[in-house]
Amino acid sequence: MWKDEVLEEIYKIREEHAKSFNYDLQAICDDLQKRQAESGRQLISQPLKQRLPQPNKSLHPTA
Repeated sequence: MWKDEVLEEIYKIREEHAKSFNYDLQAICDDLQKRQAESGRQLISQPLKQRLPQPNKSLHPTA
């Protein structure tokens, strides 16, 4: 099976980070937000796009 070395490295880093916070999701998120704030980078946020409802396109006509 083919392995993506970049993804494997990302998974490893993510696992180590989560383990360092005993897999506490709130602590992980708090740390990531702290790192983001300390980075000094400008954050750009866009509102979510609203999806328009799609008409029901049945393959078989109803009778």
